[in-house]
Amino acid sequence: MTVPSTSPALLDGDWLAPTADSPLDATVVVPGSKSLTNRYLVLAALADGPVTLRGALRSRDTTLMADALRALGAGVDDAGSDWAITPATLTSGAEIDCGLAGTVMRFVPPVAALADGPVRFDGDEGARVRPMEPVLRALRALGVGVEDDGEPGFLPFTITGRGSVRGGHVDVDASASSQFVSALLLAGARYEQGIEVRHVGATLPSLPHIEMTVAVLREHGVEVDDSRPDIWRVTPGPVRARDVVVEPDLSNASPFLAAALVAGGQVSVPGWPASSTQPGAQVPEIFARLGGEATLSDDGVLTVRGTGQIHGADLDLHDVGELTPTIAALATLADSPSRLRGIAHLRGHETDRLAALATEITRLGGQCEQTSDGLVITPRPMHGGRWLTYHDHRMATAGAIVGLRVPDVVVENVATTAKTLPDFAAQWQEMLGR
Repeated sequence: MTVPSTSPALLDGDWLAPTADSPLDATVVVPGSKSLTNRYLVLAALADGPVTLRGALRSRDTTLMADALRALGAGVDDAGSDWAITPATLTSGAEIDCGLAGTVMRFVPPVAALADGPVRFDGDEGARVRPMEPVLRALRALGVGVEDDGEPGFLPFTITGRGSVRGGHVDVDASASSQFVSALLLAGARYEQGIEVRHVGATLPSLPHIEMTVAVLREHGVEVDDSRPDIWRVTPGPVRARDVVVEPDLSNASPFLAAALVAGGQVSVPGWPASSTQPGAQVPEIFARLGGEATLSDDGVLTVRGTGQIHGADLDLHDVGELTPTIAALATLADSPSRLRGIAHLRGHETDRLAALATEITRLGGQCEQTSDGLVITPRPMHGGRWLTYHDHRMATAGAIVGLRVPDVVVENVATTAKTLPDFAAQWQEMLGR
């Protein structure tokens, strides 16, 4: 349901989201997974020989990770289509720019702890409010020097290593982010005693991301015991050099596939794996509950078909929180209310995503209410206006989805999508045949 509106004046960086005027029939090639690319980069920097990474994502987050590892002494040659990584000599004295990348600010400090001397970390203004305390507390417990250069538990801070880390048992409250567990596991094989990470919080979000970390460690010959709930044991030993091919980013595929539900027709994404640890692997099942139809061909092409009618649903997104902006955008256009649960941890992402979604949906006339652990969205007639992104790539793509049906939606700072999805706006237009 929509009501007429006039588009706001376009400011620098604004993008008028195109509406869909006919059913879609498009194939969209999605670049490599950011989550996998950055995990593979970290392991390559710790490996026992050179590594070639094929299909790596080229985005702001992966560039920040490559630059961080270069600063620590790794060689990262990303000039060609394949990336060549030479293991790090782990030098100190580096200044690490984390930007707004959670994987950089959380994955790199446990690696920097292996250097002999100080390594300073800082990032964008928005990164300085993202929690870091669980990782920093764990490193202190392992004997690593950690100095707060600002508010304790947040960027900026300095890691001062002694050339090695003792390792051993450590308790971590990962209620705010599964990245706290993954960060320690990725470096753990290089610690003298390995590492055993025990999650002690009340809830553990995004478990598939920890399963992804365990899987890539095992691919590199690292022994990981995850047989006990909320406990992971990494045995000390070498990280084997292994050339890898990065899967497409399945979560980044979700806005394009969602377009088929909004506009009708079909959108296909090639290279979809038969099985994957990426949270985006659950897109077909979730979209089916919202009224779509998903099929995976024998040659790995996922096709989502829609009729333009979207159904409301009660969804527990605890393990797939990064899909929330896409699903929330669809819920605003549905034929009945939706409840999205299990996502309180999204308050600590690039922005407070729950507050941001509630604010922007309401700004355009929709009804979106925050709960203690999620959102309740009741479809209402919506109108055009400026959709703010809060420097959050997934907020930008959510605005684009709404704009498929609601005329005159202006997405501010659409370039923030470069964090994980370069050329998003051009791909979106191409999908629509524009």
